[in-house]
Amino acid sequence: MSTIKAIILAAGYATRLYPLTKDKPKPLLDVKDKPIIEHIIKKIEAADEVDTIYVVTNNKFFTHFLDWNAGFECSKPVTIVNDKTMSNDDRLGSLGDIRFVVENMQIEDDVMVIAGDNLFEFSLEPMVDLFRQKGRSVVALYDVKDIELAKLYGIVSIDEESKISDFEEKPDQPRSTLSSTGIYVYPQKTIQELIVFTKNHDADKAGNFLEWLYNKEEVYCYVSDKNWFDIGSLEQLEKARKEFTP
Repeated sequence: MSTIKAIILAAGYATRLYPLTKDKPKPLLDVKDKPIIEHIIKKIEAADEVDTIYVVTNNKFFTHFLDWNAGFECSKPVTIVNDKTMSNDDRLGSLGDIRFVVENMQIEDDVMVIAGDNLFEFSLEPMVDLFRQKGRSVVALYDVKDIELAKLYGIVSIDEESKISDFEEKPDQPRSTLSSTGIYVYPQKTIQELIVFTKNHDADKAGNFLEWLYNKEEVYCYVSDKNWFDIGSLEQLEKARKEFTP
């Protein structure tokens, strides 16, 4: 059984959170006395099958993450990867950054992908168990329970076997309120398909690949009722600082 490599996507410029993120990357903002990224890594550490963590960032914030990592203790090796981009104008996008890490770090294992502006209270272990059981891609979902909120996210409908039956990115009229959390586990075969996908499609949003993938093969969902926070605005950051339970 192959191990799993984790990739934390931290190469965005977070312009919606200016001035907080003008000179500091969003994943290094504090929530409950810790940078967001440390809460994410704590969850990854508990997943036994993950043996290595890659944090992909941009040239602007590369040294910020190097400095943070120099003082951070983790039971699994953490490597900071510079995607060499300089601004929003030349960014690779979520899928482009996954491809960059896989190719440059020569990853040949299964891959867990987590957006670096995620805060979640659920364990990753049941998700990994489902991935091993089904041998297919798995995405973590959270019910935002609000139609207006659902318009901001990638919204998923699932069948009785917890497979994706429908996916819409930021729909005007959501068919459900189940939101993709930006947490995925992909088998190596699917990662190779993702790399090919980035050469022919928009590589900016991870949901674009998910929308293509579920029409091609079975994609399973792990649904949690424990809190998930998407730190996309100052309002959501303040909400997480009040309500997140590490």
